[in-house]
This record gives sequence, C-alpha cells and structure tokens, in this order.
Amino acid sequence: MIYITGDMHGEFSRFKSKEMKKLKEGDTLIICGDFGFIWNNSRHERSVLNKIGNLKFNVAFVDGCHENFDMLDEYEQIEWNGGKAHHITGNLVHLMRGQIYTIEGKKIFAFGGGHSQDYDLRRNENWWTQEQPTHDEIIESINNLAVVDNEVDFIITHEPPASLKDCLGVDVFQRLEIHAFFEDIIKACHFEKWFFGKCHINKYIPMKFYAVFDDVVELYHIDSI
Repeated sequence: MIYITGDMHGEFSRFKSKEMKKLKEGDTLIICGDFGFIWNNSRHERSVLNKIGNLKFNVAFVDGCHENFDMLDEYEQIEWNGGKAHHITGNLVHLMRGQIYTIEGKKIFAFGGGHSQDYDLRRNENWWTQEQPTHDEIIESINNLAVVDNEVDFIITHEPPASLKDCLGVDVFQRLEIHAFFEDIIKACHFEKWFFGKCHINKYIPMKFYAVFDDVVELYHIDSI
C-alpha cells in the first residue's frame, strides 16, 4: 500500500506514532515536504537517517521549505520507479521535482519546493534559494507530463495551488511561478487526487484535494480527512 503524510520537520517521534504501525514491509510512505531530517549532518542526524532508511517500508519525500538544499543536492541521483530521485540511505529517497513515478501500478507526479513564511528570520542564516522551484524545473515537469498525455493518478506537492491557498487562508499574499503552474495543472491534467503539505492541517477540500499534516492516510481508499 501507499500512504501519505505531511510535514515532519525532523521529528522522529512521528515514525513511532500509532498510525505508522499500520505500514507493512514493502509499503511506501510519501511525505509532502518539510522532511527536515537533512539539516546539519550531525552524528545524531546521520543516525536518525539510518534508522529511517532501515524501516521495513519505503520512505519517499518531496522537499519543502525547511531542508538543507546544499546537502540534499550532494546525494547520489538514481532512477527510482521510473523517475529521478536522490538516494539518501537504505529505503529512503528524495523525490525530485517534476518527476513521475509508478508505484504499485499508479502514476504519481511529484513536485516539491515553495516559499518559506519565516524567510525574514532565516534569510541570513539557514535559508537556501533552491527552495524556490526554477523555470527549468517547471519546463521539465511540463515535458514529463506531456509524455503521459497529462494523465496521472495522484499528485504530491509541498505547496498548494494558488486557489487552495486562498481557500485555506494560508500565505495568501505570496505568489511564485509554481502557484500559477499548479493552476495550469488543474486545468490541463487528469488526476484522481492531489495531496499537499505546508499548511499544517488535515483537511479535505472537495473534490480532489487533501491538505495533510500529521495524519497517515491510505492513498487508495481515502474519501475525507
């Protein structure tokens, strides 16, 4: 099975929650950004990453706004389930922007990155320009979607589309190129469900959108959160 959860911000206790116990060997957990375990390369951090990589299920994450992108970009790039990914360790991978992965027969489009709401506090210390997706990454996404005739089963992002930001009242004054791009995806692509993090809430927005935070939801059978 495939499960989805939201921003973790480096809190390993999330992997010890009651909801995580339903994941079995061979399952895949996808995290909607702000993974947060790749930050300072400390001995403790490396130990925690190894623990995650040695879990019985696969763990895959899109990047959010709170990652050390200089470190993230140094990991080996591999092909994983049909798309490009960074191999972190063991069963742990980073899903790269604009890639389409086939997991358990389902096509999943992934696109991380976004805008830090705490930019003013972090810009001189631990903020990375790479958090904001580039035009080239968007173009690659468009090309990858064209290969599958703009049809995927599920979409996983960190940021919500612009219209969803307005609906939820989250970061409403910030607009990046990806927000407009996501609106174009809504119009041009056929998909069953779209999951995103960022907002720190668990909420279903009819008819196809899901804001996910600390819930662990089964991809196929979810109707509402």
